[in-house]
Amino acid sequence: MPASSKPLTEAALLKMPASAYMNADQVAFFRSRLEALREEMLSNAADTGATLKENENFADPNDRATVEEEHMLEQRVRDRERKLLKKINSALKRIDTGEYGWCLETGDPIGLARLLARPTAEYSIEAQERHERMEKLHA
Repeated sequence: MPASSKPLTEAALLKMPASAYMNADQVAFFRSRLEALREEMLSNAADTGATLKENENFADPNDRATVEEEHMLEQRVRDRERKLLKKINSALKRIDTGEYGWCLETGDPIGLARLLARPTAEYSIEAQERHERMEKLHA
């Protein structure tokens, strides 16, 4: 399937042989997915900024407390999205350098199913589990 044909679907991606891992079509698929995710994060951040700048005056202190709580929750969500945005940008850099899809620790393929579930994955499942076990030991 040449890179100039219609975009891959998840099903078509998963049906490709192992020898086609991280070919041009797969890389283009994940680049497109990551760029769409990045645009969504940036759009959400802009919406949050506009919402938080709205100054409302409330006669009832309970109304004010409710709005402040909503703002705190919104900021927490955006903070998580900011962290995800860093991971997305890192994944896009790995695409540019040809490292995307390969475990940063072992050099083994991360796997298409894992990348579909978590396009920003840097490690194979095994390597990620090792990292998590080590974090628990040192925590």
